[in-house]
Amino acid sequence: MKIRLKTLALAGGLALGLASAAPAAEVKFMTGPQGGSWIPLGGQLKDLWEKAVPGLSVQQSPGAGIANVRGIEEGKTDIGIGNSISTVDAVAGRAPFNKPHANVCNIATLYPQYYQLVVPADAGIDSIKDLKGKGVTTQQRGNTGEQITAQLLQVNGLSYNDVKASFVSYTDSVNQMKDGHAVAFGLGTTIPAGAIMDLAAGRDIKLLDLAGSLDAMRKLNPGYTLVTVPKGTYPKQDKDVKVIGYATHIVVSCKLPADTVYTMTKTIAQHSVQLSAVVKDIAGLTPKRMAEDIGVPFHPGAAKYYKEAGISVMTN
Repeated sequence: MKIRLKTLALAGGLALGLASAAPAAEVKFMTGPQGGSWIPLGGQLKDLWEKAVPGLSVQQSPGAGIANVRGIEEGKTDIGIGNSISTVDAVAGRAPFNKPHANVCNIATLYPQYYQLVVPADAGIDSIKDLKGKGVTTQQRGNTGEQITAQLLQVNGLSYNDVKASFVSYTDSVNQMKDGHAVAFGLGTTIPAGAIMDLAAGRDIKLLDLAGSLDAMRKLNPGYTLVTVPKGTYPKQDKDVKVIGYATHIVVSCKLPADTVYTMTKTIAQHSVQLSAVVKDIAGLTPKRMAEDIGVPFHPGAAKYYKEAGISVMTN
C-alpha cells in the first residue's frame, strides 16, 4: 500500500506540473550495458540529482542507447543516457524505431563517443570487407554500437549473414577475441575503452581506420561525424586513427516537471569536474556545449536554465 501511494503521488504531481516540491518523487533512470562507462556515470548523476532535488529518489538500471529512448517513449523509464544519432532517428520515427517519439526531450550533451572496431594486429585485417566469413562480436541488440556495426557492414557490401556475428557484453566480447572465436570487436564508447585496454593487455591489437566509410554512413544518418583516436591511446598505437563519432547526451520524458529538470540540468553544469572523474571527456563541459543543437528538442526545464546562461534552444 505504501508503494501504491507513492506511485499515485508521483503520477498526480506530473499531471499537475508540480516541481521538486512533490514529496518522495521516484524516477527511473536507464543507463548502459555492464562494463561500459554509462553505469558509473549514471551512479554519479543519481547521487548529484538526489542531493540537489529535495525528495527525489532515482532508481538506476542498466540499459542501452536505443532501448533507453524507447523506454522513455513507452513510459518504462523517465531518464536515460542516449546517443545523438539514435535519438534523432527516434524523434523522426526512422528505423529501428517504428514511430516518431514525441515524449523524448533533450537536456544536455555531455561528450563525444567513439565507435571503435578493434582487430588482432596479426590477423591480416585491414578493412571491413576483410571481415567476410570471420567472427565479429559487438554489443547486444538494441545498443547503438550494435546498430553502427550493422550499418558499417552494410555500407561495405556485407551484412550479419556474411560474418559470424555475436551480440554480447563487453566482457564476453573480449573473451571471444582472446580465445579466437572472433577477429573483430565493434563498440561505441569513450576512449580509452576499458574493454580494449583489457584486450590489449593480452595481445597486440589495432583499430581499423573508418574514414572511408563516413560519407556512406552519413547518408544513413547525418549525425555521424569523424573523430580521432590519438596515437598512444592504446598500447603500441603509433598513429592517429579516424573513427565514427557521435554525441552522448541525457534525455528525459517531456512530462517530467520543469523545475525538476531545470535543477537536474543546472546540477550537471555545476559538477563537470566531478563527472569528469568518471568520464574524462566531460572535463571542461560548458553550458554552451551542453546546449548543442543535435536535432532533439529540449525540455522546457532545461531551456529555462540555458536561457539564464544566455543561450536560446529549441523546445517541444
